[in-house]
Amino acid sequence: MTSAEPRLLCDIRALPSGTSATADVLWKLTEAGRQLDANIVRLAPHHSIAAHREPELDVLVLVVSGSGVIGSGAIGGDADEQVSEGLLLWLPHGSTRSITAGADGLTCLTVHRRRPGMRIRPHGDAVRD
Repeated sequence: MTSAEPRLLCDIRALPSGTSATADVLWKLTEAGRQLDANIVRLAPHHSIAAHREPELDVLVLVVSGSGVIGSGAIGGDADEQVSEGLLLWLPHGSTRSITAGADGLTCLTVHRRRPGMRIRPHGDAVRD
């Protein structure tokens, strides 16, 4: 059971700048009973998250620092979208997207509905919602 009280989760100004040569998850939402998943991800300069399609979840992306490119037609067209600190993007479910950091790297907050946990069921049992 979770507390229904609002609470401070993180001061992003105090997070490390990232140590990996490619990408680091600097923070993630871990509270029990949550309905959302959220992460702060740091991409090293010129590194990327490869193009992928998310069939089920809408994702909000807030660029916290740095700059880069959202690619593969993720922003309402086939052109890449230049992004920088302060821009908020919606990546609708079903869209294909990639993220490439610029020369100073890119740090972003991602938020989406929490995926349900895996459930083990006897063979042949139907999944019912």
